[in-house]
Amino acid sequence: MNLSDEQNDNSNDEQITSFFLAVADDLQMFVQLHAKEPDSELLEALVSCGFPNSLGLKLVSEEGNIATQFMARVVETLPETFDDEFLDMLAADFADIYLNHSLQASPLESVWIDEEKLTCQVSMFQVRAWYENYGLMAENWRIRPDDDLVLQLQFISHLFSIADPLKQLEAIARFMDEHLLRWLDQFATRVAHRSATPYFSGIALLTAAYCEELRDLIAKTTNQPRPSQEEIAERMKPKPVSQEVPLSYMPGIGPAV
Repeated sequence: MNLSDEQNDNSNDEQITSFFLAVADDLQMFVQLHAKEPDSELLEALVSCGFPNSLGLKLVSEEGNIATQFMARVVETLPETFDDEFLDMLAADFADIYLNHSLQASPLESVWIDEEKLTCQVSMFQVRAWYENYGLMAENWRIRPDDDLVLQLQFISHLFSIADPLKQLEAIARFMDEHLLRWLDQFATRVAHRSATPYFSGIALLTAAYCEELRDLIAKTTNQPRPSQEEIAERMKPKPVSQEVPLSYMPGIGPAV
């Protein structure tokens, strides 16, 4: 390898690192949008940065373009001043989605995956194991369980921001396949159809489109095709637990040959 080749490699590495950090920032923005009701400061930031056209990953799929244009229109048509009435309307919609579940669009994976539609089920503990493997834990799982949308997005953002994220791509892909992407589209579709404001409809649709396109990009980068929904479902089936049963013989009877 000559000096020119080494400089090119360094340049490529810098570009990859820069892009991954941009993705991490994008995901942190989605975390903020889903984590709490919007205040004037957040809404002003969305307007000033031209969200969502400010995202580091530019969506090119049909669904991505539709979601981007829809959310851009939402931001462009926000009022010039955010009075209490407008903020209260957004706060009420946020509560219906994320707090009191009036829309039946839970941000928790367990509710979508569990047959009984209950919280804090197997999915939550599976996700918790992922966090623990990277030395992470939910701040308070009773308030925000491990399988909450916010924490899953935050976890993926973390994996894109740590050292040598290229080595994490297969892990990110597996986590997205086995957890986030198994239910995110259903969540987004229900929010889009039932929310009272276009603001939260746009956020939900854009988040789902972004994550799908990000997963497609990982598949191209790693040269590993995405598994089908059926393959994921089969992979996630509970494994039978084998138990050793001690042999006991009836008196006078030996084992069959």
